[in-house]
Amino acid sequence: MSGVNKVIIVGRLGKDPEVRHLESGASVANFPVATSEVYKDRNTGERREQTEWHNVVLWRGLADIAEKYLNKGDMVYIEGKLRTRSWEKDGVTRYTTEIVGDNMTMLTPKAMSEGGGGGNTSAPSRSQETAPSQASADITVDDESDDLPF
Repeated sequence: MSGVNKVIIVGRLGKDPEVRHLESGASVANFPVATSEVYKDRNTGERREQTEWHNVVLWRGLADIAEKYLNKGDMVYIEGKLRTRSWEKDGVTRYTTEIVGDNMTMLTPKAMSEGGGGGNTSAPSRSQETAPSQASADITVDDESDDLPF
């Protein structure tokens, strides 16, 4: 039996996506996403906020969309898998854990309105990579409300 490697985060970009175009023609985008949790301290009763930073990597079509429509501070939903990489620098082995995104939804209203009419975007299959991109179904977003169903 195989395991499950699935991650879902909803957070804000810490900086603009850095996009590289490889010799093979594939593009890759890297950017940090912050997720925050608010809770009340049991001892002091003070409101506390804990922020976690996640390194996100998007490939090909998703990287192109991130490059074109995402900016620092934008809210995104990312679905993907965890990947840990290692490399050696100055004789020291270093590690990083990243979220490799398979699906992205732009949740910031301005990004969605600039972004071709939709927010839900998933990685194209190999047969779709050469086809022109098509806009997703239109999504209406109420700018006044940040209510999420979860």
